[in-house]
Amino acid sequence: MDRPEEELTAVGRAEILDTAKQYVTKDRQSTHGKPEDSFGRISEYWSAHLKREVTRQDVAVMMTLLKIARLDANPENPDNWIDACGYLACGGEMATSPYAVEETEEAEWRTFRTFNNNFKD
Repeated sequence: MDRPEEELTAVGRAEILDTAKQYVTKDRQSTHGKPEDSFGRISEYWSAHLKREVTRQDVAVMMTLLKIARLDANPENPDNWIDACGYLACGGEMATSPYAVEETEEAEWRTFRTFNNNFKD
């Protein structure tokens, strides 16, 4: 999907990162709740559908890959670049925070036990 050069709006790296920061700390959080909780719910649904464990960090990576796939089709859309940064930032925080790791392990164990019991072949 090529657009004429005059229709493209340049977006600098700082603006992309600043916008992603705004999204993950204020805008999206007020709409969707804490990323840890949202990604936890998503991981539970994906685990049930796939009948295998999906972690919150997996959700961050998979959502980033979704944005990368969209970039392949439309690299001029700044929203995909911004959102990919935001998903990676949330995943990085969850993966490196001692509290989040402990919380994630507990939630993943509960999810695994629940879905393992519900979806035995």
